[in-house]
Amino acid sequence: MSKRRLKRQLHLLQAVMLGTAGTIAAEIFVLTGHAAGMAGPATVLALLLAGLLSYSIALNYCELATAFPVTGGALTYVREAFGTNLLSFLVGSLDCLSSTFYSALSAVGFAYSLQVFIPSLPIVPTALVVIAVFIVLNILGASNVGNTQIVLGGMLLGAMVIYVVAGLALPGGFSWQTFAPGGAIFVHRDGWNNLRWMLATIALIYNAYVGFEVIADDAEEITAPERTIPRAILLSLTLITLIYVSVALVTLGTIPWQEVAGSETALTDAVVRFLPGWGVPLMALAGMVATLTSVNTAMLSATREAFTMSRDGAWPRFMSRLSRFRTPYLAILTIGACVGTIAAIGLVDFLSYISSSGYLFVLFWASLAMVRLRRKYPDLKRPFQVPLFPFTPYLAAGTCALIVAFTHWRALLFGAGLLAALTVFYYLAPPITRLLATRLKPKEPQQDRILVPVANPRTAESLVHLATILARASEDTHICLFTVVAGPRNMPQRISERLVPRLARRQSALLNQAAQEAQQANAPVYTKLRPAPSIAQGILEEVRSYGNDKLILMGWPGPLDPQTLPKNPVKVVIGEARTNIAVLLDRGLKGVRRILVPVGGGPHSRLALRIAYEIAEQEHSQITALHCFCWPGEIEDMEDELLLLREIIEDELGQMPSRVTARVACCASVLAGVLAEVERQPYDLLVIGASEEWPLETLLFGSIDDQLASQVRCSVLLVRRYQPAAIAWVRRQAKRIERD
Repeated sequence: MSKRRLKRQLHLLQAVMLGTAGTIAAEIFVLTGHAAGMAGPATVLALLLAGLLSYSIALNYCELATAFPVTGGALTYVREAFGTNLLSFLVGSLDCLSSTFYSALSAVGFAYSLQVFIPSLPIVPTALVVIAVFIVLNILGASNVGNTQIVLGGMLLGAMVIYVVAGLALPGGFSWQTFAPGGAIFVHRDGWNNLRWMLATIALIYNAYVGFEVIADDAEEITAPERTIPRAILLSLTLITLIYVSVALVTLGTIPWQEVAGSETALTDAVVRFLPGWGVPLMALAGMVATLTSVNTAMLSATREAFTMSRDGAWPRFMSRLSRFRTPYLAILTIGACVGTIAAIGLVDFLSYISSSGYLFVLFWASLAMVRLRRKYPDLKRPFQVPLFPFTPYLAAGTCALIVAFTHWRALLFGAGLLAALTVFYYLAPPITRLLATRLKPKEPQQDRILVPVANPRTAESLVHLATILARASEDTHICLFTVVAGPRNMPQRISERLVPRLARRQSALLNQAAQEAQQANAPVYTKLRPAPSIAQGILEEVRSYGNDKLILMGWPGPLDPQTLPKNPVKVVIGEARTNIAVLLDRGLKGVRRILVPVGGGPHSRLALRIAYEIAEQEHSQITALHCFCWPGEIEDMEDELLLLREIIEDELGQMPSRVTARVACCASVLAGVLAEVERQPYDLLVIGASEEWPLETLLFGSIDDQLASQVRCSVLLVRRYQPAAIAWVRRQAKRIERD
């Protein structure tokens, strides 16, 4: 089955800025001095070589991302090449976690940078505010992320250009004598030591080049991917290389490398020489903007990886849900919460090691995946083809291996530890989940039961008929025909013992008649009477005492008067019973051939779909699953909503049954859409889940549900799935965010 897609909305400039400005993070400000301490003036050559080596990876990504223009990046390529297994799980998880850690690191870096201007500013609250802003931007759409990146990236690139041009042109700036005294750029005593320190320098700075990966990670949201992706990746890497090399050249040509060796403020130390006064604030502002662009792109990359892992079933399914903006809002909220937690508890320095080693692992396997994909799918359409194949991907993989060989041991140790932890999780999570599900499941000696409160002879027959259908659809399920003998409160026991049998005579006759009808339909059934002060209290006490009711099936409560409804037994049971509930409005239920189920995706509509399918299986009926969306839709939106509906059906029923037809409708309201469908063709039964308004005392199941029940001509079955209060509250908040 086709999967839901993210909306293509990023154009070339946005993609270039994501790849460029998102890459130029705090590293260029911090690492220039450290690199100078290792290689001296040859730092410029190391930066140039790192950029040139990165082209092999960039070219690989150009081919892979255009051949598979979907979200996920390296995860997608490794999965297609090597299958859905431990390797693809590790690549996807590590890519997502690396971006998550890097986003937290950048948010804290921004807070520290801003503290230069506002010394009393608290670090953690500032970082959390920044994270919250980018969470909102991501939820509202990738175009907002791209536009923000254009503004921030323009500021950052402008500051870099001013630094380079002023450093080359103004007095006190670059001079060859300062950069290479005596014409020598190598500072170590022999060729091997110079080469060794050059490679160590490349290993130190290499991760500062791989930001273009975000373009491939977000390929599903880029317009005209066949043209835009290769241009964006190569333009980004070219701009990054030019900026890094020219900035290092100006810095080391302004101040002798011995003076900035090991400094984390090399750029601000240099800018004072040729731009006194406002040069330092300019670079401080550029550093702040660089951290913001990194938060922006790292969060975009992490959330799209999480969405892909969820959509493929490797991570929890809920993170693959899309909002009305076609953004993975639950994945964004989950990753955003993780980023905020990491920033708040102060693990960013520790996790920065994992971030750097994680990227190398991902890049290595992505490069090898391309070689395998060429062999596995020789006829696959490849809008962009890597030159010098297979030399280029092998060079990329070899570069990653070389960088690993010279990477700091802490980064490798932490990365290996995370890989080991993820491997253990991959193998142990499924059996542990099954074990916990078995151990924690309450022991229920009783069979599943459908509880049918019977009080009105006019509704008893249709309730029993529907209960027998549902009981036959499930194994080991029986029916309890139940009635309450309501007597006065605080009745003495001796009086109750004499009065209850008299009050129960009429109900007993009704129960016996209903039980005979169920037995004729070959359904397991028994009857039960319970004395109680009220009908609602009797039903609730019965549910609590039995503890294994899968459904309470009740009759329609009569006219829905807002004044009397709150005290109606049906409404009280709906509000308080800790089990699933269905309420039947019978308008001639026998002979069900066509069933309509409006599906919104929530738990109540999913229960409606499940019950409708059980009825259809027994009655050999056809089901129309209708999804209404109420904003102006294009063809692409209609297709996406249809895919969403099919995913919901498959998720709930385990398949797309032949007797279920999926339909979508763009309409002014859900009410109007359902009524239009009922007019389009006749239905025997409408099964609809409760809305979020069902807890309101003046409504039975919600304004839409109640209006539909009064306006359609067929029978109506309204259902409410039980959820603990905390889960229901969280669901309502997520739903509100999706609507907003």
